[in-house]
Amino acid sequence: MIGDLAIAVLGELNVSQNGEALPLPQSKKTRALLAYLAVIGRPQRRDHLCKMFWHVPDDPRASLRWSLHKLRPIVNTDGHERLHADHDSVSLSLERVDLDIRGTASLRRIDLSVMDTETLESLMAIFRGEFLEGLSLPHCPSFEAWRQYHRDKALRLHAAVLRTLIGRLRDNPERVHVHSMALKRLATEIVDVDLPDQRSEPRDARPIALSCSRRPQEIRFCKTADQTTIAYAVCGHGSPIVRAAHWTSHLQYEWESPVWMHWIDALSEETMLIRYDERGTGLSDWVAEDISFTAMIADLEAVVDAAGLERFTLLGVSQSCAVSVAYVLRHPERVTGLILYGGFVKGWRQRGDSHEIATHEAMTALIREGWGQNNPVFRHLFTTMFIPRANQVQMDWFDELQRISVSPCNAGRLHEAFGEIDVSDLLSQIKVPTLVLHARNDAVVPFGSGREFATGIPRARFVDLDSANHILLPHELAFEQFVRELRQFVCETA
Repeated sequence: MIGDLAIAVLGELNVSQNGEALPLPQSKKTRALLAYLAVIGRPQRRDHLCKMFWHVPDDPRASLRWSLHKLRPIVNTDGHERLHADHDSVSLSLERVDLDIRGTASLRRIDLSVMDTETLESLMAIFRGEFLEGLSLPHCPSFEAWRQYHRDKALRLHAAVLRTLIGRLRDNPERVHVHSMALKRLATEIVDVDLPDQRSEPRDARPIALSCSRRPQEIRFCKTADQTTIAYAVCGHGSPIVRAAHWTSHLQYEWESPVWMHWIDALSEETMLIRYDERGTGLSDWVAEDISFTAMIADLEAVVDAAGLERFTLLGVSQSCAVSVAYVLRHPERVTGLILYGGFVKGWRQRGDSHEIATHEAMTALIREGWGQNNPVFRHLFTTMFIPRANQVQMDWFDELQRISVSPCNAGRLHEAFGEIDVSDLLSQIKVPTLVLHARNDAVVPFGSGREFATGIPRARFVDLDSANHILLPHELAFEQFVRELRQFVCETA
C-alpha cells in the first residue's frame, strides 16, 4: 500500500485505514462525490459539482457543504488534510492514498501479452466488481454518464486481461476454466466481448486505456483578426492533429462527456490533439458580429498560429470539413494530411432540394424558439438525429451539451451559416494526402456528401463506416475502424 488511506472504486465504494474499513455516509450522493473527487484527481468547480449532484428546488451549495462536512472526518486522517475547499473549488489530495484504479494505469501502453502470468493473475484481485457497483444515481445524468463510462472501461480492461490469461494458460484446463467463467460473466455486461476458443490465442489482448489516468488538457485563448476570443485546448504528445470546430462544442463539458470523451482519448493517445470552440459557442466569445464561413476559417487560422504549429494533420468533422478544405488551399505548406469525417461539400440550402430547405428552415425557427428552454424536447430532436443508437445517458448528456454550449440565437445563426457553405469549386485544387470517412446511415449528413468529397479531391481515399450515428459512439466497430484508419493515415503522412 502506498498510503495510510485506501479508496477502492472497483466494486462497491470502500474506504479503509490501515486495512480497517471506515464507515461511509448513508447519503449516496455524498459517497458518489467522494468517489468522483478521488478518480478525477484534480480541483473541481463548486458550481460544476452542484450541477452534477443537486438540482433546484434544493439548495445545491448548502447540500455540497453538508456533504463535504460528512467527508472530512473520513479522508482527513493522521494529520493529513486531504479535502480542500475554497469559495470556488473543491479537491481531494491523493498524497499517501492508495486508489485501486491507479493500479491499472500502467496498463495503458503495455502489451498485456508480454506480462508474466503471475502478474496478470495478481491483477484479478483489483477487479472486485464493477466500477462503483451499486452507486448509480439515475436522477443525476452527468454523474451517471461519467460512472457508466468508467464502468465500461474497467469491464473491458478486465476482459482484456482475462483473454490474455486464457490464451496463456490453454494447456492448463483447470485454470483456464476459472478465467473463462469470469469472462462469460463479463459478456453479459459488455455486448461485444469476445469469448475466445480456449485452444487458440485471444484475438485481441491489447490493453484498454482507462480514463482515470487520462492526459490533462490545457485550455488557452487567442484573438482573431476581428478581435474575437477563441478558446482552444491542447492534450497529449506527439505529432500535432487539429480538430476543426464542429456543431456545439464545449472544451470543458465535453472533456467528461460519454459522447465525446472516447474521441478525445483516442485522438490524444499517440498525437498532440488541439481542439477549439468556434465563435459563438463553448468557452469562445458568444458575442460575435460575424458568424460566417469566412469567420470560421479565420478561427482555425488563429488557433493554428497561437499554438505555434508549423506542420500538422487537420481533421474536419461535419461542417468543419468544408472549413478544413478552405484552410488547406490557403495554407497547403502547413498541412501534412487532411482527414474529413461526416462532412458535406454543399450546405443544406446550396444543395437545392426544396423539401430539405423547408425542413431546415423549420428547424432554424425551432432552434430560436425552443433551444434555451429547460425542457430538452426541442434539442432532443437534434440529439436523436446525431446519435440515434445512443443510450439514455448519452442522449441526456448531448441534450445538455447543446443547451450549455450555445445560445438559441447563435445556434440559429450557425445553422443558417452552415446552409450557405459551398466548396465544390475548391476540391480539385487539394493536393495534400486526404482521407475521407462517412457513416453509411448518417441521418444528419447524407452518405453521398462524403463520397462527393472523395470523388472531387484527387487521390483521396474513402472509407465507408457501418453506423447510423453522426457522432460515432464508444465501442462501435465503426469507431474502432475510424481510429485505426486515422492512426495509419497519420503515421504515413505526419
